[in-house]
Amino acid sequence: MKSLACELPHTYGLPLSRFSMAEIQGEMIRRGLVASIGETTIWRWLSQDAIRPWPHRSWIFPRDPQFAKKAGPILDLYEGIWEGQPLADADCVLSTDEKTSIQARWRKHPTLPSASRRAMRVEHEYQRRGAVAYLAAWDVRRAKIFGRCEHTTGIAPFERLVSQVMAQEPYRCAPRVFWIMDNGSSHRGQSSRRRLMAKWPNIIPLHTPVHASWLNQVEIYFSVIQKKVLSPNDFESTAEITDRLLRFQEHYEQAAKPFRWNFTRRDLDSLVKRIQTVESLTPAAAA
Repeated sequence: MKSLACELPHTYGLPLSRFSMAEIQGEMIRRGLVASIGETTIWRWLSQDAIRPWPHRSWIFPRDPQFAKKAGPILDLYEGIWEGQPLADADCVLSTDEKTSIQARWRKHPTLPSASRRAMRVEHEYQRRGAVAYLAAWDVRRAKIFGRCEHTTGIAPFERLVSQVMAQEPYRCAPRVFWIMDNGSSHRGQSSRRRLMAKWPNIIPLHTPVHASWLNQVEIYFSVIQKKVLSPNDFESTAEITDRLLRFQEHYEQAAKPFRWNFTRRDLDSLVKRIQTVESLTPAAAA
């Protein structure tokens, strides 16, 4: 039964993408493995090995040929290391990205707050009242957030964010300010590195591998604002979104601490080895 639950249904010729409890029960009876069995018994047996075939998680296979080379220095920075040496106290590490197309959805009937035995009620229909982009930089070591709202993303809006940060202490006079960013068009490639370093000589830009946003700590902050500020989306205007986001920055910093980052270069090396093993066993690799 457990081996059945750990297989993809289509490998048995079944027109299913994943098993439910009832489908496992029916397949066991159809195969003659049991005359009858209850779903509670199946649940108990699967729970012994924490097997749950009904949910699924999405993931992306690393395809950047320089994945380890790009990810390693970023993970080192999160541990307070650069090129094998500890960072100085005055060094700064910033993680930056953009949250695009945040819509102002004005509900056609007012949102009702929660009450006894009643959840908050948000009207389904809304009017679109424009959209903004939120650009932010998270200070990994000091738990500070810097953000701004723009009508669109691009090189100029991103560099306005960088200017906003670099005009302040300790970043203006820091010996090194590491900027971790993805490969978005606003700050992609060597041309972006040259622009940033020409304007701010103490900046050291680092790009994450392709499709590796999970390495960028500011994404954790974006998940916080999605839950605490933007959901449910009920804003009369883009000005209200901007005001809420910028005021939340101050609110968040009152209790903010550096994120507890547990994935290290050693974990990365182990991950790369597992990926290489999987690739060597796939039919495509064998061909």
